[in-house]
Amino acid sequence: MSKTRIIWSDDDGWPGNESTRVKWLSAVAQEYHKRIDLLEYYLVSDEELLAINEQHLRHDDWTDIITFDYSRGSRIRGEIYISRERVQENARLYEQTDTVELLRVIAHGLLHLCGLKDKSPQEQKQMRDAEERALLEYNKVSRGT
Repeated sequence: MSKTRIIWSDDDGWPGNESTRVKWLSAVAQEYHKRIDLLEYYLVSDEELLAINEQHLRHDDWTDIITFDYSRGSRIRGEIYISRERVQENARLYEQTDTVELLRVIAHGLLHLCGLKDKSPQEQKQMRDAEERALLEYNKVSRGT
């Protein structure tokens, strides 16, 4: 059985410690009967994410996250790019701290890899509910309970 590997870009802006994040994300994946083989998270600028969006997805708009899914079956593999600026702007918009909003977006990317979608209003509600559960799980793991 392969070991869970989660790679974080060199940026020091990630919340909590690496051990907590790995335990948290592994628990979230388990809820969907998935196992993380390899996840790569990158904090990038708005401009970098826009370039990725244009090049790979042919979209010409700002976004807070882009997820590339290389998973097979229940084994999660993926790359997740997150815009620092969008996270900060959304935190202000939704009256959250930057940390809580970043945790939400980190979970959002993983939830996509677990099979959740967010195109229709019903899917968006399911995604928001799943993000809330993931945030509760982070709090639980970070407290050691």
